Amino acid sequence: MPFIPHTETDVKEMLAAIQAPSIDALFDEIPPALRCGALTGIPEGLSEMAVTQLMMARAQQDAFALNFIGAGAYEHHIPAAVWEITTRGEFYSAYTPYQAEASQGTLQLLYEYQTMICGLTGMEVSNASMYDGGSALGEALLMAMRANKQNPSGTMLVPRAVNPLYRDVVASTTGAQGVHQVFVDYDARSGQTALAALQAHAGEKPTAVVIQQPNFFGVLEDVDAITDWAHAQGALVVAVVNPTALAVLKAPGNWGTKGADIVCGEGQPLGAPLASGGPYFGFLTTKMAYVREMPGRIVGRTVDLDGKPGYTLTLQAREQHIRRAKAKSNICTNQGLLVTAATIYMSLLGPRGLAEVASASLANTRELVAQLSGIAGVEPVFAGAHFHESAIRLPGPVKPVLAALAQQGIFGGYDLSDRYPELGHALLVCATETKTAEQLAQYRDALARVLA
Repeated sequence: MPFIPHTETDVKEMLAAIQAPSIDALFDEIPPALRCGALTGIPEGLSEMAVTQLMMARAQQDAFALNFIGAGAYEHHIPAAVWEITTRGEFYSAYTPYQAEASQGTLQLLYEYQTMICGLTGMEVSNASMYDGGSALGEALLMAMRANKQNPSGTMLVPRAVNPLYRDVVASTTGAQGVHQVFVDYDARSGQTALAALQAHAGEKPTAVVIQQPNFFGVLEDVDAITDWAHAQGALVVAVVNPTALAVLKAPGNWGTKGADIVCGEGQPLGAPLASGGPYFGFLTTKMAYVREMPGRIVGRTVDLDGKPGYTLTLQAREQHIRRAKAKSNICTNQGLLVTAATIYMSLLGPRGLAEVASASLANTRELVAQLSGIAGVEPVFAGAHFHESAIRLPGPVKPVLAALAQQGIFGGYDLSDRYPELGHALLVCATETKTAEQLAQYRDALARVLA
């Protein structure tokens, strides 16, 4: 809160009006044992000028570096108009649009967002967003348990090539709700999820099979074969996708014979800047047959009594709106500001612009891997086709190399050796459309110096 208007006199007058001796007396129902007591670790309050100076000093500690890290969060160019519009007062301060008559602008934007996400994923219905990609996957698996009446066991076949951070979130958010992740290995040569590894689970009646496209290594999966195999087992297919990649790859709704059943992912690439870990937003789409198992809320388009178009919340399977036992999840709000930015971003770029971003990112990563592979001792880890990130193997440990690159103003990638020790000294590198030929060469030369 930037300004607290109440003076000490104001507070005394308000307390007198309600006949309370102090502010603390308003909370006398809280037992003393539960109160924190004096806040001895909190410094004295500062003036506005002093706070401004302090925050400016803290902000100056942030380092600006040449970034080649991907691993689920991507640096894309964001047109200036995106956040100029997003931060207008009409959008910037808007909350959940409970009153349709007063929230037509927000509701229309969410409706347009749902339409665009359905277009990207090839699905029939979208909700109005989730917290982030990891929690969206967790909610998608819980949704699969509700929707798959044929195989309700809760066993989920999850490839090890799925983002390990997402797998951690799923374990945290769904582990006590009956979701059991069974990890499926990848092919050491191609980096793809091994169909033979899936076949080992034939006949076990899994509730769902997860497919990430592209997977965590940036490798493109054989989505058609996996989708058809999963459906033959009576399992639903839960797709985890990069929205930028969908501008040039087959939509999940068209995978295999029947298409994916639930599609989720992280929306950060669509206009959200990298900012020390967030904020992000997740998306979730599905087939109309499963719409009533979808968490969150859906905005629909209708007409009023005069036949004029209007927008309203049409399906709200949340604990705030219906009895707790019948709620589909505890998702109780959405990332509306980030969704606003994503909708404006997609509107400005359009299908052609998104495809150009994806194609330029793919070309830059190919060039980066080619240049880095020309350094003695550096080689690609996988032979499979990839999107805008790829794993390379270094001749020695990754951590000291990344530290040395950081000292030269380069964030060199994501260290795979902790999560995937079997890959050896493996590094995941990413180059989006923001990288120039000079910057690719700068990274190559810096890595060569460090390894030398």
